[in-house]
Amino acid sequence: MKSNAAKKSSFTLSAAQHAQVRRLRRLLKARSNTEVIRQSLSLLEEHIAREELRRQFREAAARVRSSTRKELRELEPLVNDGLDNA
Repeated sequence: MKSNAAKKSSFTLSAAQHAQVRRLRRLLKARSNTEVIRQSLSLLEEHIAREELRRQFREAAARVRSSTRKELRELEPLVNDGLDNA
């Protein structure tokens, strides 16, 4: 038995899903249906990673929001400091 045989999988798709794979294959000019699935998995993983990063940024922004507002209020009087009224 080949060493990579255990790594292979087989999937059953509905007719609609199979048609979607075929459409994507044409659009992507992919060599095979398997290539469509590989690209799809990579894109999904990238999307999930970006969403996780966005979540982390939102949480970090929420943690510092009150101190940022306080700093901005303290700096507000300095906005026009030293500028001539033209």
